[in-house]
Parts: sequence; structure tokens; C-alpha cells
Amino acid sequence: MRMKYLFISWLVVFIGSWVMYVQYSTYTELCRGHDCRKIICDKYKTGVIDGSACSSLCAKETLYFGKCLSTKPNKQMYLGIWGNLQGVIKCQMEEAAQFDFGTDPEPRKEIVLFDKPTRGTTVEKFKEMVYGLFKAKLGEQGNLSELVNLILSFADGNKDGRVSLPEAKSAWALLQLDEFLLMVILQDKEHTPKLMGFCGDLYVIERVEYTSLYGISLPWIIELFIPSGFRRSMDQWFTPSWPRKAKIAIGLLEFVEDVFHGPYGNFLMCDTSAKNLGYNDKYDLKMMDMRKIVPEMNLKEMIKDRPCESDMDCVYGTDCRTVCDQSKMRCTTEVIQPNLAKVCQLLKDYLLRGAPSDIHEELEKQLYLCIALKVTANQMEMEHSLILNNLKMLLWKKISHTNDS
Repeated sequence: MRMKYLFISWLVVFIGSWVMYVQYSTYTELCRGHDCRKIICDKYKTGVIDGSACSSLCAKETLYFGKCLSTKPNKQMYLGIWGNLQGVIKCQMEEAAQFDFGTDPEPRKEIVLFDKPTRGTTVEKFKEMVYGLFKAKLGEQGNLSELVNLILSFADGNKDGRVSLPEAKSAWALLQLDEFLLMVILQDKEHTPKLMGFCGDLYVIERVEYTSLYGISLPWIIELFIPSGFRRSMDQWFTPSWPRKAKIAIGLLEFVEDVFHGPYGNFLMCDTSAKNLGYNDKYDLKMMDMRKIVPEMNLKEMIKDRPCESDMDCVYGTDCRTVCDQSKMRCTTEVIQPNLAKVCQLLKDYLLRGAPSDIHEELEKQLYLCIALKVTANQMEMEHSLILNNLKMLLWKKISHTNDS
């Protein structure tokens, strides 16, 4: 019996040590804030880059990295403390560009990073560079010049009325990131976190109180033993009251409106998972992660004529799917589901659970009509607007007289 207990104790210690080692290795791979800060500050101190957050990060040291929030080694994300303010720091650990379907990103190439614009580039030439980039990403839009001026205003980190070469290098690196571009475009929208500052391709956004649409954070050791199906059901238990859920859902529907045929074209939501959505203490929706929201034209250009054997080869992110043309063995460019259908799929269980009985049936009907939307359907845009407005009106009428509104 003693030998049996001794063996079991040894086995428990061995397995526990192995799990701890794996977790530590994963953490050190995921959380590389020190490396990120060193790369950025080395470039700043040698005069290569500059920006509104550089001095605080690298000289005054009033901006520092807090808790690691990274989910991928190449996309570093941390809680940040900037003086008396709290934010979220995002830093890239590889070159941006990347519609690399199913492949790992290339390592960060420091040799070519921050190599544009070159010395001697005039402001007018830099404007032309930015305009050309926007034209390639967003298509021929009549108001691209306004967007160029908006970027130059943001790039002027010290607000001295001019954009220096180091500031221009930072701005150019940031513009390769679709999330940053979308944040600039939507800075005046309620559901986009505010940009607080930047340095190179590192940028700081406002912190959001609640960092997932629903669910509860558990220690990783407990997560290991919870079945995924039970975990999804359990997540739905830890949600705000129904009127507050309705207010959050209205915010998400408004965000869909913001990115659907906005002033600079259509953007596609390619990962509509709950972890990418958050809300503040007033239950206003805030987008937590917009890295998988991409310009429609850009996605079509990248996926066009991609070799495929089945429709599974024609997916970007988790939600942007096109069809594999079996006669040509190439991906087509038309994304099957519009943003609204994907959002309604996410909201279905969230809203129907605990919904008032007098609107439950109509709400369920509208959600299923919404989920059935297809991009290729006739009069899709009209149906899109009609269903979106019906859902917003149904939810708003139910909560407009409550304190949650």
C-alpha cells in the first residue's frame, strides 16, 4: 500500500511539474513585452522612429507594461499604465502584411522595419505614398485625401504642426496594420476604443472594463478539466441582466452599420467571437480586437485565384469564407456571409436566454432571418438594412423606459 501511494504521489508531482513547465514555456513565448519594448526603444533612441508615446515609454518611463494579455506570440498585448491613465498596449513582433492563410507569420525582420519613408522624402511625397496605400487597400474612394490629412494630423505626435521623418516612419509602419487604420477611420464612433498614443508600430488604446461579451475567467489549471461544450454553456450563465445585454447588442449592431459601406468602403468582420468584444461600466459596447476586420477590397485581392481543393481552403480568420470553384480549383472572391449574419449568430443564444416572453418569439424570428442572410441574395442590402433596423427597434423599445437605456 505504501508503495502504491508513493507511486501515485510521484506521478502527481511529475504530471504537475510537467504541466507547470508547459505553461511557463507557453507564457514566456506568448509574453515578450521586454523584447518588444527593447526593439522599439532602441529605434527611438537612435532617431529612427518617434511618436506621442515614445518619450513616456523609453525616456521618462511613465508608460510601462502591466499584465500580459497576449494570445499569440507575434501579437503582443498588455495592460498598460501611463501616468494616471490605464490603457492597452499593442505591439507587433513581426512584419505586418499578412493574409497568410493557414501559415505562420514570418519572424520580425528588423533590417527592413521602419525603412520607409527614406531620408529626403518631402511631406507631399509622403502624402502620395499614403494615398497610394489607401487606394490599394480601400479602392477608389472620393474622400481619400481627407483620410490622408487625418493620418498626418495623428502622425504629428508632438503637435508642433509638422511631421518629422521619424514620426512618418512610425505612421507608415502603423498603416500596414488594418486594425490601426480602422481605428483612425472610426475614432469618432462610440464603439471604437480611443487611440491614446503610438511609438513605431506600438500603439496604446483605452482600456475597456469588461474584456469579453460573456463568460468568466478561470485559472488555467481549472480550464484544463472543463469540457468545451460545458464551458460554452457555463459562459452564458455569467452575463449581465437581459436589458443590459440588449443595450450591448444594440451597440454591436451599430458597429456593424459603421463598417458596412462606411465613408471609406466596406470592412469585413472575419472573427466575430465573444473574446473580441467588450463593454464599459455603462454597458456600451467596445471593440476589443479589430485585427481580423479587413477592407473588403483588400481581402478579395488577396484571396483571388488562391488554389483550393474545397471551400475549407478559402477561409480567412474564422468567419470570412468564399467558395472554391471546382472547375478551376481556385477560390472565388465573394464572401458568403455578410457581417450582420455572423453577428446575429453570435447574439442568438446571448439574447434569447432570459428574453422577456412578450418579445421572445419575434426576437427569435428576426435573429434567424438575420442568420440566413447571404451576400449573393437579391436585394441583400435592402434586407440587411431592414433586419438590422427591426432588431434595433425591437430591443430599444423594450429597454428605452428602463435605467439601462
